[in-house]
Amino acid sequence: MAWSLRSVVPVWVVALVGAVVVGVFDASASLVWLPIVLAGSVLVTMAIQLALQRKEGLVVRMMASLGGALVICAVATGILALV
Repeated sequence: MAWSLRSVVPVWVVALVGAVVVGVFDASASLVWLPIVLAGSVLVTMAIQLALQRKEGLVVRMMASLGGALVICAVATGILALV
């Protein structure tokens, strides 16, 4: 479980920081930049999983990483749509 948390949480942090940066600097174009943040999260996920070199649980770790990043970006989109 420790390996999965160490590989999942950094992706969530990247998505959260990216969403906050988009909200602070360019909230009017959030529908353009938040998908780019999510794409960056996909790239970070792949880089982390390749660096781990562990086959066991790869799909679960990637699903948790990208699922969390998707939820973060969706919540950020909802918040920025209201603002």
